Amino acid sequence: MKQRSYRSEATLFIEQLKTQRPHLEQQQQQGRSIWWDKPQDLDTTQERQSAKVAQKPYVYHNA
Repeated sequence: MKQRSYRSEATLFIEQLKTQRPHLEQQQQQGRSIWWDKPQDLDTTQERQSAKVAQKPYVYHNA
């Protein structure tokens, strides 16, 4: 007996969206490169790490 594979509504929606808009994935990658894919600066990273303040074990008891 052949078993049918289940595809959720979300999966069907995304598949339909990609079919209707074939350039969507390329636009998503361009948007990501604008905001997120940036070269890392080692000095800035080290500066941020050294500036961190240690968090107390129970954050709601800081009074």
